[in-house]
Amino acid sequence: MPDALTIYPIRHHGPGSARSVARALEAHPPATLLIEGPVDADSLLPFLSDSALIPPVAVMAHVQGHPERSVFYPLAEFSPEFVAIRWALSRGVPVAFMDLPASATLAPKEEGGEAPAENAADLDGEDVPSAPADTVRSDPLALLAQAAGYSDFERWWDALVESRGEGEAVFAAVAEVMAAVREAEDGHTSERDLIREAQMRQTIRAALKKGRVAVVCGAWHAPALTPEMLAREVKADAARVKGLPKAKVALTLTPWTHGRLTQASGYGAGVTSPGWYAHLYGTPAQVSERWLTRSARLLRKHGLDASSAQVIDAVRLADALATLRGRHLAGLDELTDATRAVFAWDSDTPLRLLSEELFVGEALGSVPSGVPAVPLEQDFAATLARLRLKREAVTREVTLDLREDAGLSRSQLFHRLHLLGVPWAKEAYASGTGTFKEAWTLRWDPEFSVRIVEASRYGNTLVRAAHMAALSQARRAPHLGALSALLEVTRLCGLPGAADFTLARLDARAADADTAALLLSLPPLARLARYGDVRAREGDDLRPVFRTLVARAAAGLPNAAHGLGEEAATTLQRQITGADAAVRLLDDPDASAEWTAALHALDAGGTAPLLRGDAVNRLRDRGVLDDRQVQTRLASALAPGAPPLDVAAWLGGFIGEDGGTLRHDPAALALLDAWVVDLDMDAFGEVLPPLRRALSRLEPHARRRLGEELRGLERAAQAAQINSGLGTAVVPVVLRLLGVTHVEGGVQ
Repeated sequence: MPDALTIYPIRHHGPGSARSVARALEAHPPATLLIEGPVDADSLLPFLSDSALIPPVAVMAHVQGHPERSVFYPLAEFSPEFVAIRWALSRGVPVAFMDLPASATLAPKEEGGEAPAENAADLDGEDVPSAPADTVRSDPLALLAQAAGYSDFERWWDALVESRGEGEAVFAAVAEVMAAVREAEDGHTSERDLIREAQMRQTIRAALKKGRVAVVCGAWHAPALTPEMLAREVKADAARVKGLPKAKVALTLTPWTHGRLTQASGYGAGVTSPGWYAHLYGTPAQVSERWLTRSARLLRKHGLDASSAQVIDAVRLADALATLRGRHLAGLDELTDATRAVFAWDSDTPLRLLSEELFVGEALGSVPSGVPAVPLEQDFAATLARLRLKREAVTREVTLDLREDAGLSRSQLFHRLHLLGVPWAKEAYASGTGTFKEAWTLRWDPEFSVRIVEASRYGNTLVRAAHMAALSQARRAPHLGALSALLEVTRLCGLPGAADFTLARLDARAADADTAALLLSLPPLARLARYGDVRAREGDDLRPVFRTLVARAAAGLPNAAHGLGEEAATTLQRQITGADAAVRLLDDPDASAEWTAALHALDAGGTAPLLRGDAVNRLRDRGVLDDRQVQTRLASALAPGAPPLDVAAWLGGFIGEDGGTLRHDPAALALLDAWVVDLDMDAFGEVLPPLRRALSRLEPHARRRLGEELRGLERAAQAAQINSGLGTAVVPVVLRLLGVTHVEGGVQ
């Protein structure tokens, strides 16, 4: 048996390990190749050799009916497992996974227990290390590299293995070292690892019956898979894997990104710099020179200085640093230090750009069309092809013209995905005028694939799923404002059936809704009534519904504003602001009349001072109150004996967002100025904070204008008495400047 079994202990996602495994397999082809991975994913292996598959990808397993309970097994171009699988498939060598099935990994641990969540397992089946022993378990080869004086495991592996060409001998040495490490860590092997290794041994035993077997596994597991362990643990392994709880799972391949392969993403077998590892795997010679050349090219792309001379200097500096640190080759640490010294100078911008685009490198993989997928994912892929959109890991800006069919269809797709909880596209600011333009920022993250699977519970197509999701949200909407917002979303999604259902729910709930909910429902409804025809001209006229809601809100507003505290009044003011803007936007005469009457009703005793002042300000903006009426109300609010804090609250509402009344009505400003001047010290101390808060909402130029107006009031008071003698003294000077000369009998 020893000659029939060859074990290749590797580092997950290690490019040096990947090259060594490929060379060893080519030198000694096995009859069967076994890979660390879930045994129930064997049906996906043929897709990994498809030319349409571009790594990184991940084997995704999820519990049927509960897609949120999922687990991923990522594979990159430089992953030894991926390289070994492609080698076997290209040569017709049988290849299979050998690890614990995903159905067991995702099964509840006990009655009523929860299965592992997303990323709970990986190709090494581990979470993020949390203790020194876990660190040894998670990446033992990296610790060996550090002990040898290398900051970068892959450069250590290059020096130890690639440069010497002793692949299989070094694999045996690594397995021997791991056996010593595991012996020293005796007692730290988890129960889950024991079960996993039992499953691996069972799979190996079955494969050995067909001939010579090669095993590619994480270095930590190599000592547990030796011929001696296979013979010793036969009975124990059968007992460990017998009767394991299992869940009904579905497996597929999904695109992955370099960013999700990093340790920073929380991935247990993650690496520091996937971009660097991809470079190492694809660059057998002149690694440092080509890396720094790529760095310079990227910096120049962003308009930063990066010359050939700087590349040469950086290469020399990296090599010198490696020598000073006692290392055979410059690693990523040395190259990063050299980059910082040569390219960055006193700015962190170059290094930040390189970190985002080169060190990590947001490569997004793709999978062939024939990979098993839920129907919703298939419909999504077909929709993307029809609309000429691609899922990319980089950020891309898109501007749509809704007057065109293509632009409208893309907009509806983005909104439907948002409705389904897939925020691939985020709405951005569209420059210019008109409501026919939309700007979006697109960036695809791998977890969106999970959300697509989750959304499949609503339907098998995007239209059907979005429709059912909208109906579900309409039934569960907590208040009228949520229904109104959902109505807007359904129109943006192009879902007329869902829009009709939501509108009916809104109309039914409006009869017993409170004032706050009615106010919150107005802004989305106004936008739909005003601009909805840009998208769907067949939509119903929403103006009657809007008028009804305004009338109900106006009837309840005076009572809602009565006797409120400061916090409640502030909340209601924000709601009034949104409703007022909605009424102005739609500009419906009946709705405007109802709303104006409600504002008049707010300007009465018992209403919170903040809301009374706010109502006066809005009535002035509408031209309902003239300057004299505004000054009368201001004088009444500032009357002697009024509590200073109530006056300050009234002024907070009256000043508004832009301070327009004070800036355009000198008499009102003079009244306010005189009131502040007459305050005693204690009252002034109470009033100052709320008054400053009210004025802080103004733009800087508006505050400066008010300050200039106040100084003008002081100058006017000082110039009340005119000295005619001083005034006539400048007349001769002015006349001479104008070229006027004195002559007898007059001027000439």
